[in-house]
Amino acid sequence: QVQLVESGGGLVQAGGSLRLSCAASGRTFSSYIMGWFRQAPGKEREFVGGITRSGGMTYYADSVKGRFTISRDNAKNTVYLEMNSLKPEDTAVYFCAAANVGGNVARTVSSFEHWGQGTQVTVSS
Repeated sequence: QVQLVESGGGLVQAGGSLRLSCAASGRTFSSYIMGWFRQAPGKEREFVGGITRSGGMTYYADSVKGRFTISRDNAKNTVYLEMNSLKPEDTAVYFCAAANVGGNVARTVSSFEHWGQGTQVTVSS
């Protein structure tokens, strides 16, 4: 079992940057694939990016590729989402999630069994 708590959201102007953090409880953090999702009002939750258990590989949705970077520190039980060149369409509640599935990659909501409460990111134009 792992509990996740996001932080770092806020209001930023278009073109700006934010860094989200997700702190995990428990001793098994390194056994989970970690992912970031977002959900805008009236829209479905969508995949943003993920990172493998060791942190050796990251993968992203096309909409954020080249602008967002995911990293993790297994010693600190924390995963990060660095967001640069933010756009108004990035406005959403951002969630971190943990998956304990076979393989190294997970992208779907149903693959992730543990979720944080979310943090609001608002990008003004």
